[in-house]
Amino acid sequence: MTGSVPELVRAVEATLFAAEQPMSAEALAAYLGDAALADIRAALNELAAHYSPRGVQLVERAKRWHFETAPDLAHLLRREREQVRRLSRAATEVLAIIAYHEPVSRAEIESIRGVQTAKGTLDVLLEAGWVRVAGRREVPGRPVIYATSADFLDHFGLESRRDLPGIEELRATGLLDPVDDAFDALMGPDEGSAAGHADDEAALDVAAAGGAEGEAAHAEKDLRKAD
Repeated sequence: MTGSVPELVRAVEATLFAAEQPMSAEALAAYLGDAALADIRAALNELAAHYSPRGVQLVERAKRWHFETAPDLAHLLRREREQVRRLSRAATEVLAIIAYHEPVSRAEIESIRGVQTAKGTLDVLLEAGWVRVAGRREVPGRPVIYATSADFLDHFGLESRRDLPGIEELRATGLLDPVDDAFDALMGPDEGSAAGHADDEAALDVAAAGGAEGEAAHAEKDLRKAD
């Protein structure tokens, strides 16, 4: 395209460049108003010839025209880049609760976290493929319950949930704030701490029993004194 460019050619070029969708010659004629359909088609052919050797080309697909990059340059634009996305605090907490307590309902997740869980938080985990719908709880209302998926195990290099890391290992991966001690409660106790709690409860039971026996002995002594 050399010399002075007809105004219609420039108008067609600008319209197609700004269009969100491909346009037919008829649509261009209607959009540009007083342009004849034959002139529109001539302008399209002129533009297509002008752009044919360039990096951007004007092409017709299903009787609709649009600009696209030249096919032989596709390899320059097809570059993949790995993007690391950090989970939000809420998503991390929800994922940990589901992993360590599954299957759990949304209400149970909120009970453990102590705050309401936005629907978008679960949606992020579902879209990532790390969480799946595992059915419904057989209670009134039959709430949906969630569990981790095979993709979750694969992504974190786990053979099964028995290989889930502890709190320090999660911090080492960068998923947790190094100073966030409050997160321990969200994952639940491990086997050792669970046994410790059980022992503590047993000790309290024994102490309570001992206290009851002591009170009974004192009561018996008091009765003997009264006699």
